[in-house]
Amino acid sequence: MFLFRKPILAVSDNAVVRTALSKTPLTRSVVDRFIAGETTSDAVAVVSTLHAQGLQVSLDHLGEDTKDRAAADATVDAYLDVLEVMAAAGQVAGSELSVKLSAVGQALLPAADVPGGGHAYALAGARRIAEAAYAAGARLTLDMEDHTTVDGTLEVLAALRKDHPDVGIAIQAMLQRTPKDLRELIGPGSRVRLVKGAYDEPDSVAFTDPAQIDLAYVRALKVLMNGKGYPMVGSHDPRMVAIAAKLAADAGRTPNRWEHQMLYGIRPDEQLSLVAEGRSVRVYIPYGADWYGYFARRLAERPANLLFFARSVVSRG
Repeated sequence: MFLFRKPILAVSDNAVVRTALSKTPLTRSVVDRFIAGETTSDAVAVVSTLHAQGLQVSLDHLGEDTKDRAAADATVDAYLDVLEVMAAAGQVAGSELSVKLSAVGQALLPAADVPGGGHAYALAGARRIAEAAYAAGARLTLDMEDHTTVDGTLEVLAALRKDHPDVGIAIQAMLQRTPKDLRELIGPGSRVRLVKGAYDEPDSVAFTDPAQIDLAYVRALKVLMNGKGYPMVGSHDPRMVAIAAKLAADAGRTPNRWEHQMLYGIRPDEQLSLVAEGRSVRVYIPYGADWYGYFARRLAERPANLLFFARSVVSRG
């Protein structure tokens, strides 16, 4: 099934395919499994439910590859809005916001209204979100995108950590540069989310064989667990979940010194089982109207997701 990953990701970039799938009611019904909804109120309702079950949350307002300033500003405003609504509902403390820099202007070209270009614009937007999050009792983690954005994302992270040392960062085990990056990111007080990686990367910069990716993930886990920061283990793979627990125990980490992170809609029973065992579990909650790119990556990265979609098509046919 892994052989289908690259074709799915390649087809997902096709504008015709994107338009067709986005307008199909069947697709929307399946998307509802993975997306918390399109509005702030939808997202906060899910947050309240998960908090009541003992789960923590990380909110991602969907959007990426923003090409105009208005869209980038709207994304920043959406994060500020969800913080305000969560605070009013008593649901903000301990929560996390996950931000893709391409959604807040990283790809913008220099112009009269973007004098410093996309990098400066994204940093300013991320800083606004960080200030609001920390003031409300929440935290911020920067999502990582494809390999071409890593250096820029790490530069923004370094700038944000000057004021908030525990701003988190997602690191992809599949990238060959990851061991070096990890060594520089796991200082005291840091927060790092380790994921396998969901982008279609070339062999020149990434491991593409699933067995190699798994080995890279375990190697990175060992570095994280023996580092001085706070590991966030982003995986639904039962083997990686078990390995993470063993490595944490070997490193003398108690459950409050690391956490599991899993995606909304994927293995929800396992999430609750881990909580029942005394583990810290945070659910990554995507919401918003621009769900297509996220949905395509979820189909590509796990055979179970693709099979779920296929069964839904058959059952509706």
